[in-house]
Amino acid sequence: MRGAPAPPERAGGVNLFLADAAPGGALAAAREAMRRVFGFDDFRPGQEDVIAAVLAGGDVFAVMPTGGGKSLCYQLPAILRGGLAVVVSPLIALMRNQVSQLAAMGVAAGCVNSQNPPGENRRVGRLARDGALRLLYAAPERLLLPETAAFLERCGVDLLAIDEAHCISQWGHDFRPEYLQLRDLRAALGGPQTIAFTATADAATRDDIEARLFDSPPRRFVMGFDRPNIRLAMAAKNGADGQIARFVAAHEGESGIVYCRTRRRAEDVAQTLRAAGHDAVAYHAGLETGARRAAQDRFLREDGVVAVATVAFGMGIDKPDVRFVCHADMPENVESWYQEIGRAGRDGLPADTLTLYGVADMARRRGHILQDGDDGERKRVAMHRFDALVALCESHRCRRRTLLAYFGEASEPCGNCDLCVDGVETVDGTEDARKAMSAVARTGERFATGHLIALLRGERTGKVAEYGHDRLPTFGVGKDRSATYWRAAFRQLYAAGCLDMDIVRFGRWLLTDAGRRVLRGEERFEMRADAMGRRRAKRKKTPAPAPAGPVDDALLDALKKRRREIAEARGVPAYVVFADRTLIEMAAHKPRDRAGMAALHGVGEAKLARYADAFLAVVAERAS
Repeated sequence: MRGAPAPPERAGGVNLFLADAAPGGALAAAREAMRRVFGFDDFRPGQEDVIAAVLAGGDVFAVMPTGGGKSLCYQLPAILRGGLAVVVSPLIALMRNQVSQLAAMGVAAGCVNSQNPPGENRRVGRLARDGALRLLYAAPERLLLPETAAFLERCGVDLLAIDEAHCISQWGHDFRPEYLQLRDLRAALGGPQTIAFTATADAATRDDIEARLFDSPPRRFVMGFDRPNIRLAMAAKNGADGQIARFVAAHEGESGIVYCRTRRRAEDVAQTLRAAGHDAVAYHAGLETGARRAAQDRFLREDGVVAVATVAFGMGIDKPDVRFVCHADMPENVESWYQEIGRAGRDGLPADTLTLYGVADMARRRGHILQDGDDGERKRVAMHRFDALVALCESHRCRRRTLLAYFGEASEPCGNCDLCVDGVETVDGTEDARKAMSAVARTGERFATGHLIALLRGERTGKVAEYGHDRLPTFGVGKDRSATYWRAAFRQLYAAGCLDMDIVRFGRWLLTDAGRRVLRGEERFEMRADAMGRRRAKRKKTPAPAPAGPVDDALLDALKKRRREIAEARGVPAYVVFADRTLIEMAAHKPRDRAGMAALHGVGEAKLARYADAFLAVVAERAS
């Protein structure tokens, strides 16, 4: 059902421009709408091409980095064309956030979900039926209900936008069976123009998405995976609680997320951070519903809150001013890690990341993959993806180059990762690698890290004496090295595939073919010097790009206070009023009137009318 664009009308205070546009002028109309509604002067990289293709009427599939502005690519056409756009989203939090932001801009949008207040779903349904709604958000489970599909067919759907499209692919990192039925939904709705978006899809996943969703090949856009404003850093665990505390302390007063593997770990880290004076909240599925929602609301609505959470947190969180993401434990694969760090710096300002990893993380994940009931092919792919993450952690070269190469992109050294900024030194570790693997071999491949380190360091523990390992030739050959050094050596041997770990039998080490070649002296083994305990230069913090003038910090604090007051009064997150970037520009330019305010990033017509006087008063008060 690809009807002609609706005639000009008003919807929620927003004028529709496309019907009046001259031939070839649709993109110019889009720019004008973007400025008036969203307050943006220009498209982000890739947006213009995607929006032009959507406005041309064909099916579109776009891979755009997290924070690259995917939502504008379906929101702007929906506003311009005047029909009903249905947005498929798996996450209630994302629906609510986007609807709140659109409402603040005067756009008629709504969502239907199981957590809406009584009567809200009926109200949204009436707006859709009456043609007064531009965007309707819903989860695939609700859209697949026969009564929902029948209702939407009667309303007439002009555009079907599918967010998080990787969920449809068996090769995606977040496969959801409900997404497989979206092709049938599209047919039931009469075949409306369909556009799909994701931030995390390698070549195999992209092909699978197209085959499962579209009847014929759509226009495909792969805009790249680079987020140059995000600093990438990874470190081996060495007193993880202290590493986390130091990282968070470097971002005092900023909003951030700390991801933990377990609920208990999230609770403990949150408590540790609170004891250190940070405003930290725990979030995980084991919390009572009200407590979980309160934690999420505090993170969304307030400045400087640190969410310590399991990985479910953040899916669909559209908060633009998250300044850092820390992984207290190693993620499952490159795609998951990339999506999770992508929740930082959505506003384009500098953001920081730190990912901690260790042998236990590696062994646990590989054990989960091997014990999974999925078929061999899925296990093979899962292991490949996890091994790619291990390689990224242990990389000798620019992390961004390694990351982008995984997604099929070439790049130069980025200058904004720990390896580029601090440098990395490699050393010939062949001799020590052979010592470690000799200990594994001479003890019959039966023992885990702690016992082998005691053997190498010449420590006559009860277990060493019990097995007579103090009489082995390898006893004490590594006594000149610390236990920390040897733990790092075993981790690097494991990451390089020279050792394997039997997670079922108490984490015992096993030699691989690659390890035997090194042990026999047939190959060298390079180790990262920093991972072997050598100190690196103190990390340099990436400075934020300065606005056109110096920022008045006192004014910025006053503007944030006023924003918080308005947000609390309206019951919306602070960034729905204005993003940090807007307030930073305001504190630099100090506008004196509405014309000056309108020139700032993110100030569209609706927000100008609603908020200009309140913020101009703060600027004037500070100037007096």
